[in-house]
Amino acid sequence: MPASATSGYLFRIVLIATLGGLLFGYDTAVISGAIIFLVRDFELSAAQEGWAVGCAIIGCIAGVGVAGYLSDRFGRRRGLMVAAGLFLVSAIGSALPVTLTQFVIARILGGMGIGVASMLSPVYIAEVAPPEKRGRLVALNQMAIVTGMLITYFTNFALVDTPDAWRWMLGLEAIPAGAFLLLLFAIPKTPRWLYLNGQRERATNVLERIGGTQYAQGVLDEIRADDKVPPARMSDLFNGPLRKALIVGVVLAVFQQITGINAILYYTPKIFLEAGWASTDDAFGTTLAVGGVNFFFTLVALRYIDTWGRRPLLLGSVAGMAVFLVLLTVAFYVGTFPPIMTVLALLGYVAFFVMGLGPGYWVLMAEIFPNAIRGRAAGLATMVLWISAYLVAQFFPVLLETAGPVGTFGLFAFFTVLSLVFIALYVPETRNKTLEEIRMMWEG
Repeated sequence: MPASATSGYLFRIVLIATLGGLLFGYDTAVISGAIIFLVRDFELSAAQEGWAVGCAIIGCIAGVGVAGYLSDRFGRRRGLMVAAGLFLVSAIGSALPVTLTQFVIARILGGMGIGVASMLSPVYIAEVAPPEKRGRLVALNQMAIVTGMLITYFTNFALVDTPDAWRWMLGLEAIPAGAFLLLLFAIPKTPRWLYLNGQRERATNVLERIGGTQYAQGVLDEIRADDKVPPARMSDLFNGPLRKALIVGVVLAVFQQITGINAILYYTPKIFLEAGWASTDDAFGTTLAVGGVNFFFTLVALRYIDTWGRRPLLLGSVAGMAVFLVLLTVAFYVGTFPPIMTVLALLGYVAFFVMGLGPGYWVLMAEIFPNAIRGRAAGLATMVLWISAYLVAQFFPVLLETAGPVGTFGLFAFFTVLSLVFIALYVPETRNKTLEEIRMMWEG
């Protein structure tokens, strides 16, 4: 196993890569504030409301669909540059529309940026991080995501009484998007991508800047050993031992979404109004608590994902989510609980999600696939995630209208229990393993 890397250079390039996560979080959460005003200004039906929220996820699916190939062909950094440009164009475009169609087009472009960044930011970090710190550094991307959400909640709350509030909410994203695009010129391509594409001297230089000569030699020895094995092909994910990795990546992606997290994040004010909050201002104010819980409990994941391991955090996280979803269902069923009880149950669910299943999926997705096909394989798993996210976002308003809060959150609780069983049976521990050792683990 290579020696540990401790350089400030490593932290700087990881921090820049996580700006993709920050924009992912901002763009994901901003619609929760804007949608209330969009429904009013464009007189949207429940189905149209779902489309206005869910259209960005169509872009996510398209973005991930091309990101895997582009990143394996041209590098992770160039893919992140494409994402930054899409975020910038979308932020400006979604602040200016006069029709729903114009808004949808701009949001789809932003969704493409989310799709690319959601896959490539963790993959980039995983390929530059040493094994004993990889979980924490990849989870730092989740911290960036929840930080982006927290910024959005404060921004939405501050702008709620501003004329054309939704335009400002969406347009302000152009500032961090522009900064991200510029800062990406200051980070290198990942050493594993450079090595596999014949740029071995540049790969060595990057590794030496990250952790010194001894660290670079250790990593290069691992990469050379993996390079002597026949390179993995995409077909191996369907026919060979690597199929186990694909099953874990894809099924966990589905469970991360159908357990309800994005329904709650996209529609937070709407859910609080359903719970009995008297005014829109009160509902928006309470979303700040969601952002705070998101932020604080992600710190727990950062602290323990490399010491406790992936499996314990995932199992504890999903078990806690199930408990609070059941409590949330009961609160809506009884109907006489004070609104604060519903809010506390929802906050408990969010806390357990961001302690494990939230960052845990992205860490596993970035490390379980072989070097030669990591971009395309991670892209496939992430595409499934965004398809699942779209279905949840599109049909949540309709489900809420037809089945009510009790049926809706009861369904989420059922899926959460299923995900707990799947993790217990099929998800392996990858803590402290190099990326090359993880490939050997799948192949026995």
